[in-house]
Amino acid sequence: MEQLSQLLLAFIVFLSLYLLGSSSLTGCVKIVALQGMCLGLLPLTIHEQGFHPRALALAAGMFLLKGFVIPRVLLYAIREVKIRREVEPMIGYTPSLLLGAFLIGVSFVISERLPVPAGLRSSLLIPVSLATIMMGMLMMISRIKALTQVVGYLVFENGIYLFGLSISYEIPWLIEMGVLLDVFVAVFVMGIVINHIARAFDSISTEKLTSLSD
Repeated sequence: MEQLSQLLLAFIVFLSLYLLGSSSLTGCVKIVALQGMCLGLLPLTIHEQGFHPRALALAAGMFLLKGFVIPRVLLYAIREVKIRREVEPMIGYTPSLLLGAFLIGVSFVISERLPVPAGLRSSLLIPVSLATIMMGMLMMISRIKALTQVVGYLVFENGIYLFGLSISYEIPWLIEMGVLLDVFVAVFVMGIVINHIARAFDSISTEKLTSLSD
């Protein structure tokens, strides 16, 4: 199980880095869906408790929500707005990849100063969670299209979820379910808003929203 958790965490951080260099909106959503499936498997491999009923329920909910439900909502929004690529990001794809690699290094430096919770099978959990959070934030601030920013938000939230896994057995069940519900509602509302923006203004570029006036 330890090797599987290490492999999943390495794959998750690789997918986050890959997103920084991708311009295809559909491809980004599919990568986020794959990352969500990996997140769904982690509760079963990361803790020594293994296949605890609570871990099984959390894994199933995460796998379905992040691997299928949210990506379907985003793919529907992409079909509605008829925009397939992020053409002119504020930070280019190559600089984004270099920044992403730098943030991964920073996350490992920071994680060395943080205590590793007892019962974890992998020491990669904390650095990977920090790297995922920072790369999600980078994607949110460096992309222009609203849909790509939503993808960045999802990556950011995935990092928060990873960090929470380190203490998941100390977090009340109600809080865990509340986080999942908040993410679902937020992305669902964003999809609707993006759809309406595209129909009203023929664009979902956030740069053009700043030019709106009374």
